[in-house]
Amino acid sequence: MPSTRKLGIVMDPIEAIKPWKDSSLAMLLEAQRRGWQIFYFELDDIFFDNGIATGRYRHLSVYDDNEHWFDYGDAGRCRLQELDAILMRKDPPFDLEYIYASYILEQAEENGVLIVNRPASLRDCNEKLYTRVFPQCCVETRVSRNPSILKEFIDEHEDVIVKPLDGMGGQSIFRVQKGDPNTNAIIEAVSKHGRSQTMAQRYIPEIRDGDKRILLIDGVAIPYALARLPAVGEHRGNIAAGASTRGQPLSERDQWLCDQIAEDLRARGLLFVGIDVIGDYITEINVTSPTCIRELDQEFGLNISAELFECIERRLSS
Repeated sequence: MPSTRKLGIVMDPIEAIKPWKDSSLAMLLEAQRRGWQIFYFELDDIFFDNGIATGRYRHLSVYDDNEHWFDYGDAGRCRLQELDAILMRKDPPFDLEYIYASYILEQAEENGVLIVNRPASLRDCNEKLYTRVFPQCCVETRVSRNPSILKEFIDEHEDVIVKPLDGMGGQSIFRVQKGDPNTNAIIEAVSKHGRSQTMAQRYIPEIRDGDKRILLIDGVAIPYALARLPAVGEHRGNIAAGASTRGQPLSERDQWLCDQIAEDLRARGLLFVGIDVIGDYITEINVTSPTCIRELDQEFGLNISAELFECIERRLSS
């Protein structure tokens, strides 16, 4: 008998994912195991119809199979408020289209749908800038679109990471040292010739030990991190940039960092978050579509998606 629970998911095309490492698929597999009906949407499937959040859906069946991981079922149209919960799992870029989608989802939220994560918080919590709320957790940082202000920071700290505020997967992340003849060109490229706010952070040499991804569910940390180790000659600890991975238990410092942000995550309705930690510092707080569920599940025998759905079901029952 079909479940009365209805789950929507907004994501990039499912046929293009890498199933062996895709966290959204892990979530869908768990939802299906629990008997939820799955309503699949891509970004252009959700829209306002006379002010009502609406979507063209396809029912979805999913499989833990790297060759055949999904089948489409019936298609139709529904008001999003007919669903119980919606996972917003659209990858960046976080652009105006993403923001417009968040307004559509917010209308459904106002009608009682649980959105993971809360649309207003997706808009408010830029994955780079949200760290500003927790200065005790962060390395020295400057954000500006003015090249001279950024160069001043590089001269002061001598070894700096420069990155855009809207990237993902290690895109356009540069290490710049004082006196580097490419400094001006790098700042021009990342700041789009002074038209785009750009982040500069003091380089953290502990990147050699990995850029740790830590997942939190409703502010509670999964007790293991996935350390992403830069490839030889690289400064970026991103799997998309060729990093290798190593799972490890959280350190006392890691747990302290998670404790510092937990209350604010809960207050903002950020149920599923991934923080990036290098050495003793949080460098990013990922709220849009955090990954690494499947890697941690496999290495440590976990079921992180089950913990997420326990949280979702508690929210729906309260």
